[in-house]
Amino acid sequence: MGMISEFKEFAIKGNLVDVAIAFVMGAAFGKVTTAFVEGMFAPVVGLLMGGVNLAEKKTVIQEAVMDNAGKVTTPEVAIKWGEFITVTIDFLVVAFVMFMLIKAINNMKKKEAATLSIPLPPPAQEVLLTEIRDLLKK
Repeated sequence: MGMISEFKEFAIKGNLVDVAIAFVMGAAFGKVTTAFVEGMFAPVVGLLMGGVNLAEKKTVIQEAVMDNAGKVTTPEVAIKWGEFITVTIDFLVVAFVMFMLIKAINNMKKKEAATLSIPLPPPAQEVLLTEIRDLLKK
């Protein structure tokens, strides 16, 4: 089997296609989450903090150095802890939504497994044949 035919078989199997779809959906979901955190959550937190934009909070270790023309010669060195908190909130939202999604899928699988494990009654013909066999034995 040639390498090209092996690759076609691999690519056409559901696994690679499923991974590609999950990757695209994950990227889109990341954008939705970022829009939620930056557009809806952060303004509420900022309002509660007195109008402060959390993403811009930082601790400056070394101020930027500028020349006489106002051009930065040495950039500022700062710990951007507000941005870290914002990204952490993004992560927690994504993790919580994924947890809820996986939990719902697992519950659906359990319900499906429970309905499949209940044995179906035998067909009417089989019941009649069993009764006839039992009568003949007597």
